[in-house]
Amino acid sequence: MGATTNQEQLGRNNLIGNGTTLKGEIVATGDIRIDGTIIGTVKSTGKVVIGQQGVVEGEIICNSADISGHAKGTIRVEELTSLKSTSRLEVDLYTKQLFIEIGAIFTGKCDMTQKVAEMPKK
Repeated sequence: MGATTNQEQLGRNNLIGNGTTLKGEIVATGDIRIDGTIIGTVKSTGKVVIGQQGVVEGEIICNSADISGHAKGTIRVEELTSLKSTSRLEVDLYTKQLFIEIGAIFTGKCDMTQKVAEMPKK
């Protein structure tokens, strides 16, 4: 098989299904949807979607995030973070823009002043 182009990589979607638990680091080109559990780090050049049953404990680094499930740790988003009404977060959030639906639970801090590349590492 030949090498894939950047355009082909951007169209890719990755799925961590309900009932699946992964520990470690995930690096994805394109979007990733998490309906299972991730304990560790998720890095994506695209959007990270955490479904209602999804859980991430650790760090998320991505271009945009759409969260309906649970997250605990640190989230670093280059553009827009959307917290749906079913989301439950205990995080330090670094994002350019934030949208929160009524019913979402957010505990932690939110910093909207820096770019992801400039954010302090823990």
